[in-house]
Amino acid sequence: MNNTGNTPDHAPGIDPVTEALLALHHDLPRQGPGSDATTRRMLEVAGPLPERPRVLDAGCGPGRSTLLLAEEAVAHVTAVDLHQPYLDDLAAEAARRGLGDQVTVVNCSMDQLAVPDHSFDVIWAEGSIYTIGFDHALRAWRRLLAPGGVLVVTEIEWTVPSPAAPVRAYWDAAYPLRTHAANADAAQAAGYQVVAHWPLPESDWWDEYYTPLIQRIARADPQRPGMPEALAAHRTEIDMRREHGSDYNYAAYLLRPHDHSSDTTESGTMTTWTTRLETADDIPAIREILLAAFPTAVEADIVDALRADPKAWIDGLSMVTAAPDGTPVGYALLTRCHVDGAPALALAPCAVVPSAQRTGAGSAAIRAALAAALAMGENLVLVLGHADYYPRFGFTPASRFGIRAPFEVPDEAMMAMAPDDTRPVPAGTIQYPAAFGI
Repeated sequence: MNNTGNTPDHAPGIDPVTEALLALHHDLPRQGPGSDATTRRMLEVAGPLPERPRVLDAGCGPGRSTLLLAEEAVAHVTAVDLHQPYLDDLAAEAARRGLGDQVTVVNCSMDQLAVPDHSFDVIWAEGSIYTIGFDHALRAWRRLLAPGGVLVVTEIEWTVPSPAAPVRAYWDAAYPLRTHAANADAAQAAGYQVVAHWPLPESDWWDEYYTPLIQRIARADPQRPGMPEALAAHRTEIDMRREHGSDYNYAAYLLRPHDHSSDTTESGTMTTWTTRLETADDIPAIREILLAAFPTAVEADIVDALRADPKAWIDGLSMVTAAPDGTPVGYALLTRCHVDGAPALALAPCAVVPSAQRTGAGSAAIRAALAAALAMGENLVLVLGHADYYPRFGFTPASRFGIRAPFEVPDEAMMAMAPDDTRPVPAGTIQYPAAFGI
């Protein structure tokens, strides 16, 4: 884990060890664990984005993510770093690829960018947020997000409750780590919903980062001032990963400001909605939404029956979208179901009053419900619905997981989402709560 992504170089008083670290990393493909595949996955889950989104790449380093975002998201990227040679190389490469008009490089600390509030649709930080700290970054960047914006970061964290003593001592001295649960709590406290979370694959450490670094270490000049210390630090880090890598990992986080969500309307504009958990006072209004959205009372009756079933109902997963006066206009519900006995969640029903349809109100409720489920540690959500709508939330055909409905249904209509692909996902037949009458 190298902190050159936000460290100055060739500045007055810079120490020889930092100079040596920068020399070791010069022209390496990456400055920390990650991959283009991970960047693309994060970009896919973060969508849909506005046309030509405004992106802040915080601690961009040499700009691997910057260039991908500019090319594949057709984004305008403000790339921020304190190491001017990285920025110079990035600007030159962007110009070479014909992306010069889409990439702006800025030499400043990632938490001190002098821009107006709401300047970015996306804030991106792969492998760099630790240089200023997870909590501080989330607080500093919140004002920069436009309505409906998303924060996409990777953060290093414990993957076990009791790490081995040597690795705990190592990270306590370098950058004290927390568990996913603690980081999720910190994100909530900073005003964000955890929309998605998953650990990076081991190949992001070794194939993309450590193997090229090890080759560079083997060719390094040990006589250079500061180099012995730089080499020792990296060898210790690499040995720690080899011996105790199962105790910690980088993880991707997608965060949205709490209680707000957005989606693109048919006209291409972004509509921002407020979402909140169902309250007892909302129950009549929710029933009215369902009666207005569906031709019969079947869905409204199902929700009433689910609410009365303690085996199906989960407090905190019934979400409403509210109009400015607080009146519920959209609804999404997740309840407990099973796949061959293993717990999962069913997304149904989802509904919006006719006057608010096609405005993103339904998407807002769905995103809020999914974020709440992910924060609870759920990792398998099932939905039966339109194949051209639900993939925007990360759903794919359930058959890819070996999951099938208990009735005949087109393959593309029965969908599943499992954000953490390192956790086992059950295969088999879905068992719905009794309220669905299946």
